[in-house]
Amino acid sequence: MTIDEFKNKNLESLWQNWYGAKILILGLGKEGLDTLNFLRKLFPEKIIGVGDRQEISNFQLPIFNLLKRNKRIKLHLGKNYLKAIKHYDVVIKSPGIPIHLPEIEKAFREGRITSQTEIFFDNCPGKIIGITGTKGKSTTTSLIYAILKEDGINARFVGNIGKPALNLLFSATEKDFFVYELSSHQLYNLKKSPYIAVLLNIYQEHLDYYKNFNEYKYAKANITKYQKKDDFFVFNSKDKEVREITKKTKANKIAIKGEYYDLDIAAARAVGKIFKISGTKIEKAIKKFKPLPHRLENIGTYKGIKFYNDALSTIPETAIAALDYLKNDVQTLFLGGFDRGLKFEKLASRILESKIRNLVLFPTTGTRIWKALQLASLVQCKKMPKHFFTNKMNNAVKWAYENTDRGKICLLSCASPSFSIFKDYKEKGGLFKKYVRLYAKM
Repeated sequence: MTIDEFKNKNLESLWQNWYGAKILILGLGKEGLDTLNFLRKLFPEKIIGVGDRQEISNFQLPIFNLLKRNKRIKLHLGKNYLKAIKHYDVVIKSPGIPIHLPEIEKAFREGRITSQTEIFFDNCPGKIIGITGTKGKSTTTSLIYAILKEDGINARFVGNIGKPALNLLFSATEKDFFVYELSSHQLYNLKKSPYIAVLLNIYQEHLDYYKNFNEYKYAKANITKYQKKDDFFVFNSKDKEVREITKKTKANKIAIKGEYYDLDIAAARAVGKIFKISGTKIEKAIKKFKPLPHRLENIGTYKGIKFYNDALSTIPETAIAALDYLKNDVQTLFLGGFDRGLKFEKLASRILESKIRNLVLFPTTGTRIWKALQLASLVQCKKMPKHFFTNKMNNAVKWAYENTDRGKICLLSCASPSFSIFKDYKEKGGLFKKYVRLYAKM
């Protein structure tokens, strides 16, 4: 492909600016590979640096072959991969690489670090609808996309849950609308905001990535920080942290409110109204929408027990929201996981106020949650539920079947990240579903 063949003429400027630059991609996940593919199309003959903490032998076969056979890739792999940064003019960092490593901080100060998100925002000729929030952004993004497509709008689905963004720039036009799910990591250091910004909520999260909660909030605030008076800001009016950010925006403000899934729907409806889509089409799209897996997913009724998979519940607030949504039918609750130093006092109080009789507790926060419950029970004079400590999902599900009554709910909503014993939330939720169905046959 030659530069004259690019439909997006904005890329001509990028091509000229980076033609003589030494470029390094940091991180070979989904975004990193998309970035490599994008740069290879833009600069077919350029030698591009690739850095990753993994050694080459640890990559899956397709990536392994790509790296080994391509002579126009210069590899910097292993624990010292960040030392390569000093040899490059442009460093494209993947979101998962921590921002406060010394080499990364130095490159930020020198203005040499960018990201896939920043490149996309700087070179996108169409309009961007950006969605963020500690929780709910994937569902909201999917709902907005469904509503726009229902009306025949030329919408494209990008970001964490959609396609990686950069390669869409080759065919992007001014008539396109890009529905973009944005994490705090993608928003960090961003210097442009979308045409329509949606901010759902801000809870304490990723405190192992940021220096403190304020830094996390500042990253989220970039969703609206650079908006103009002709832009739109859809925000959750019930969230205190969100309201603080709202005070500084120049965009047209549209307040929404709701709990859990209702908030996602309210945000999607608000965006549909900005596009003047009829209420009939909006409701039709919502009715047809299938909830995403691992997000308060009803996986069925087995032996008279209703099972819900909320594996993406990684903070106490989402577990509380799930309990509020499902109400007093929840009798067995799965909790615990990786410890990011979050507080569990409010969750403990909410559990004691509920009809929950059984708790499955995974390491490592399962122990901290149980201690918070013991303290709360003394203050509230409430009876403690039965509990079961385990690090095996099969044992957890088996115990749940033995202790949950017919007509009641067993809920996996762990209020903690999955990494202590599971690879990620998908593995955790997948194992939960697997053993629920397996033990239903016994």
